[in-house]
Amino acid sequence: MATIDPVWATVSELSRAFEARTLSPVDAVGALLERIRRRDPALHAFIAVYDADARLAAEAADKAIRSGHRIGPLHGVPIALKDLVDLEGRVTTGGSKVWAERVSPTTATLAQRLMAAGMIVLGKTHTVEFAMGSWGTNTHMGTPRNPWDLAVHRTPGGSSSGSGVAVSAGLAPVAIGTDTGGSVRIPAAWCGIVGLKVTAGRISTYGVLPLSSTLDTPGPLARSVEDAALIYRALSGPDPRDPQTLAWTPVDPLPALRRGAAGLRLAVLPDAERTGVEKEVLAAYEAAVGALAGLGAQIVRVEFPRRLSDYAKATGTIIGAEGYRFVGHLVDDPALPTDPHVRPRIQLGKAISARDYLLALAQREEDRREFAAALGGVDAILTPTAQTAAIPIDRADQSGTAAHFTRPGNYLGLCGLAIPSGFSTDGLPLSLQILCHAGEEATALRIGWAYEQATSWKARRPPEP
Repeated sequence: MATIDPVWATVSELSRAFEARTLSPVDAVGALLERIRRRDPALHAFIAVYDADARLAAEAADKAIRSGHRIGPLHGVPIALKDLVDLEGRVTTGGSKVWAERVSPTTATLAQRLMAAGMIVLGKTHTVEFAMGSWGTNTHMGTPRNPWDLAVHRTPGGSSSGSGVAVSAGLAPVAIGTDTGGSVRIPAAWCGIVGLKVTAGRISTYGVLPLSSTLDTPGPLARSVEDAALIYRALSGPDPRDPQTLAWTPVDPLPALRRGAAGLRLAVLPDAERTGVEKEVLAAYEAAVGALAGLGAQIVRVEFPRRLSDYAKATGTIIGAEGYRFVGHLVDDPALPTDPHVRPRIQLGKAISARDYLLALAQREEDRREFAAALGGVDAILTPTAQTAAIPIDRADQSGTAAHFTRPGNYLGLCGLAIPSGFSTDGLPLSLQILCHAGEEATALRIGWAYEQATSWKARRPPEP
């Protein structure tokens, strides 16, 4: 087997190298920690790095693999966790200065499953405060830097900003984020990587700091579709501590991953939904649609029952009400150092009455049924992931959102995949979103894998200083 660079290797490449013993987890973790030491002061992806413990875990993994006690394909593979994921005894801030010394009382189910699979936690990554924001900014804890522009500080995407930057910049092969309105897919889009938004209930949220109990979905940010599938397989499944997970039977996406896109019915954006999208984004989108058609997919035109902006607005009502339930007491206290951009977003929930909230949930169920009836005959809906490429931080409208194309997926209970689909003339990543019906993660990953194999976008890396 050819020698691989552990800094840029995918999860699957690391897995094969560890199994063949052409690379040691000790060397892989050491190389990543050294790169974090050199690059992260400028990139600001990590809020905490577990250097000593990661090295110790790598030594243990190396000994286990060499002695024939390999647990499985993820044994010894490093991963980063968004700073919403509890690890008992460690600080989890949720991106908030208010919680700068909050010690986790438990370990999240998803972290338990990753460690049970033999994965090594490198550290925690930055997030927008309380996960409430799509630009990726954080006034008090610092905003990670999008690695694709060394001259201008651009939006990394939020709220899983640090996770997106870490994977994109070669600081971790994979990271965990959470997606309530786009917070896995937008950082993946703007950082040029893959992001999987799962159906609510597919991955346990126990031990993950909540924003919206209805819409929160943890998921992987990775360098390849196969890597996202591997992590999803490890994380999905019932957890008695999260009742939503009991409704789903786990499905292994890997057997169907390489079946191609031929014969699948893929719906494209109606013309009315293309306004407000940058020309370069639309051009890359059309090229991606054409590539999938060339792979044998059937491209169909549909009309959505409602405008995407309507679904996005309704998502905000639910997030606002539920977010205010969890952290309203913090943002309402003027003496506490909450982010001035996040505070008004959370406080929107203060004005939502119990009646309006319950009506919003009932309307969501009606909209979900209507949408499923209208698009039940398609396997996926293709959209751009974001309307623009990453923009300069100082141009971000903090009263608005970048989640125009992503929020509807959460609201309608869909799953979705963000995957690189090209680059702007400024060298910034562009992204395709593949939305599938509830529980159809395997289909989204299958389509994404077919497109990824037909293009070369995932081979591109950000510039080095």
